[in-house]
Amino acid sequence: MTYHPKSDFLRVMIERGFLADCTDYQGLDEALIKGVVPAYIGFDATAKSLHVGSLIQIMMLRWLQKTGHKPITLMGGGTTKVGDPSFRADERPLLTPDQIDANINGIKKVFENYIDYAEAPNGALMLNNAEWLDGLNYLDFLRDIGRHFSVNRMLAFESVKSRLDREQSLSFLEFNYMILQAYDFLELNRRYGCVLQMGGSDQWGNIVNGIDLTRRVLDHEIYGLTSPLLTTSDGKKMGKSQSGAIWLNEDMLSSYEFWQFWRNTTDADVGRFLKLYTELPIEECERLGALEGAEINEAKIILANEVTALAHGRAAAEAAEATAREVFEKGGTGDDLPTLELTAEDLGDGISIVQLITRSGLAKSGKEAKRLITENGARMNDEPLTNAGLMIDAAALATPIKLSAGKKRHALVTLVG
Repeated sequence: MTYHPKSDFLRVMIERGFLADCTDYQGLDEALIKGVVPAYIGFDATAKSLHVGSLIQIMMLRWLQKTGHKPITLMGGGTTKVGDPSFRADERPLLTPDQIDANINGIKKVFENYIDYAEAPNGALMLNNAEWLDGLNYLDFLRDIGRHFSVNRMLAFESVKSRLDREQSLSFLEFNYMILQAYDFLELNRRYGCVLQMGGSDQWGNIVNGIDLTRRVLDHEIYGLTSPLLTTSDGKKMGKSQSGAIWLNEDMLSSYEFWQFWRNTTDADVGRFLKLYTELPIEECERLGALEGAEINEAKIILANEVTALAHGRAAAEAAEATAREVFEKGGTGDDLPTLELTAEDLGDGISIVQLITRSGLAKSGKEAKRLITENGARMNDEPLTNAGLMIDAAALATPIKLSAGKKRHALVTLVG
């Protein structure tokens, strides 16, 4: 990166590793210096929570506000009805309007922890593109908006081309998505003076479309900025773990499990993740990221604490750390471990240890649970588990059972009712 920005926001984006590309560095930089810049990122409502794969975009909006500008969180109430085909092998399942509304309500909770929606010059806006997409007249839309799009150019975009090159079907419904996203930018510019769209680098084509459309229809100068698509140092996609997605909503993933995900960061990723996902000074991120041996583990605890404090509050981060120290240093059970609650009906005459390991999320299948036991990777109450045929009855659950997979993953099983 050779551009040297004058604005605080672009400087932070470049220094901390958020920036992959920008449509016009100098033009955007000058706009950011002149006054408050409204900027948006769109989030489709495909689930009741976002996961950590979206956290880089949320942090970009947070830094935008911290440097004096106006974030717009755009909920895709309209576009979710179509589904973004970008770099997907197949079509997304279609959701009902009620499912989409429920998902939006869940996602809103995430943003309230990161962004301030108070009345202020740089107070954030929470908008829903259903506001302008739901009432569109198809023929008018084709005449007014569709005529500005070249199918030849749309087919050349990498997100579409990669799908067609693999001879995977791309429905006409999905093909419309990029036109709708471009129209979002036009409407946000027209209604709210929004001049910047941000997103992951897989959204570059969609962002450029919106800029082009807005220039053609309104003759306004607007900008696009993308972040790198993040993978961990071992090449895995950010946001997933062995046990599934790392959700940002606490009702879908406990603070402890969220904290534990960051505590288990590989050594090579610590410095980079501190810059992206915390607000610690750059020099401190680099110092912590350069630590080695046992010291890097303390840096991982700082990373886990800072990210969890932003997502769930400082008290939740401290409770998660206290639980982890109790589990790992004292062999205790801790209060915040993921817990499988069984009723007497669930238990019946007894339940196999393989089922408990699977149902508590420590293994994805019975086969994996059995392998864990045979390879000496499973423990019960900190004692090695060797019998894959072990049955657990009500007497064994008179006190909670602690199950462990390896050294770092634990769960409690309790009898309720």
